[in-house]
Order: sequence, then structure tokens, then C-alpha cells
Amino acid sequence: MTGKGGTAMSSTDREGDSRSSDDRILGIVVRMLETDGYDAVQLREVAKRSRTSLATIYKRYPTRDDLILAALQAWLDENRYAKVSRRERAPDETVYEAMAGLFRTIFEPWERHPEMLVAYHRARSSTTGSALLHRGLDVVVPAAMDALAGVDERFIADLDAVISSLVYGLLGRFAAGEIAITDIVPSLERAIYWMTAGYDASKSMNNSVSPRSRNVGS
Repeated sequence: MTGKGGTAMSSTDREGDSRSSDDRILGIVVRMLETDGYDAVQLREVAKRSRTSLATIYKRYPTRDDLILAALQAWLDENRYAKVSRRERAPDETVYEAMAGLFRTIFEPWERHPEMLVAYHRARSSTTGSALLHRGLDVVVPAAMDALAGVDERFIADLDAVISSLVYGLLGRFAAGEIAITDIVPSLERAIYWMTAGYDASKSMNNSVSPRSRNVGS
């Protein structure tokens, strides 16, 4: 294959052109999700706006769900997950502080781009939605486990069950227009606070009981 001026294009050149084209297409989809809404994203319209043939769109993204999924994953990697870092909880940092900080990091980009949260919620229900969940778990779970280092595994399991259900419920209520985007993090912080307060109180109570007393009846 030759490029401009009759010079031969290497495989690296073609891969670069392909990535550039993909970036342009996905960037347009992100803008459509933010400004026009989820239902506005149609392959024919994306091809028109990106000045790409419809055949090329179909070749790279066989379905509308595939296209939206790719755009959301690219946006999430750049805006939401890029700031999630793994670090051990500081000696003077409470479990509540560490977990609340993690959730603020995760949700801050969505507070600035609420339509992307609506799109995420819609995409989660699509045929390819499980990929979004798995990608999020791959990034968030290791960071959360670092924040929960040294915490009882039974409490971690309970915290995960409660907070996961709460997150999904809050996302659904926001997408339905029942709550504001800024209501989500405070709700999560309150739940984490009360759960960790109960855990700390239980741990303190157990520590205050003498070893002999704990062995009674065992």
C-alpha cells in the first residue's frame, strides 16, 4: 500500500491510522452520549459525523452495543479509572476514610459528566454490559482490598454485599431522575460510616474482653 506521494505505508503506519480512526469514532460517540443521549447513538449517524464509511464502522463494531461499549470503556479508562491507585491504608487512617476516599475518586468524574453515568447504567443492561462490570471490578477491587488490609474477612464480605447493592440502587434512581448525581457519594459515605463504626465498636468490645472470658463456653 502506498501513502501520499507514492511512498509505501508500513504496517506500523496502517496501525497508527487505524488507532487514529478508532479514537475519532469513539470520541464522537462520547460526545453524542454527553450531548444527545444514549438513544441518539446510531451506527449510520456515527459514520456520518466521523466521515467514516458505514462498512468500516460495522467491521470494527458489529453492533450498536459494541460501539457504545468501546466508547464507554475508553472514557472510563481515561477519566474514571486513571485516578484509582493502589495504596495501603496509612497507620492513622480509618477504614471509613480510606473507603470514602476511594468512592469519591471513582464518582468525581461522573459528577462532572452525569450523562456518562446515565449511559453507563443503560449499557450495563445491554448484551455486552457484563464487560463493563468486569472491567470496573478489575480496577476497583484491588484498590479496595488495599484500603481494607487487616480487616476481618467476614466484615469485608458484608461490606461488599451492602455497598454493591446500594451502588446499583443509587445508579438506577439517578438514571430514573429520582435523585441528583451529587446525592450518590454522600449516601455511600453515610452507609460506609455506619458500617465501619459498628465494626470498630465490635472490635473494641472484643479487645476489651479478657482472653479467659472469650474462652468461656468455647
